[in-house]
Amino acid sequence: MYEDKTLVCKECGKEFVFTAGEQEFYAERGFKNEPQRCKSCRDARKAQANGPREFFDAVCANCGKPCKVPFEPKTDRPVYCSDCFARIRANA
Repeated sequence: MYEDKTLVCKECGKEFVFTAGEQEFYAERGFKNEPQRCKSCRDARKAQANGPREFFDAVCANCGKPCKVPFEPKTDRPVYCSDCFARIRANA
């Protein structure tokens, strides 16, 4: 029913593919308009709209390395560096 379409990004002018799966997703959600920007331009626009993220200093509860996290650490919960967090998550 749906076929991949090649669209042109109104931001950067590059061509991008609006896949059949994406079209089906849009139709299921009732979206009427096709995307006007490629993925990288959409992501850049979202990042700009949300502003820069604030990071907080923390110490990993597992390995003791200093790290930065995108939330304010609380003393009652452990904070993990990205390496330890990925390892813990993979073992869960």
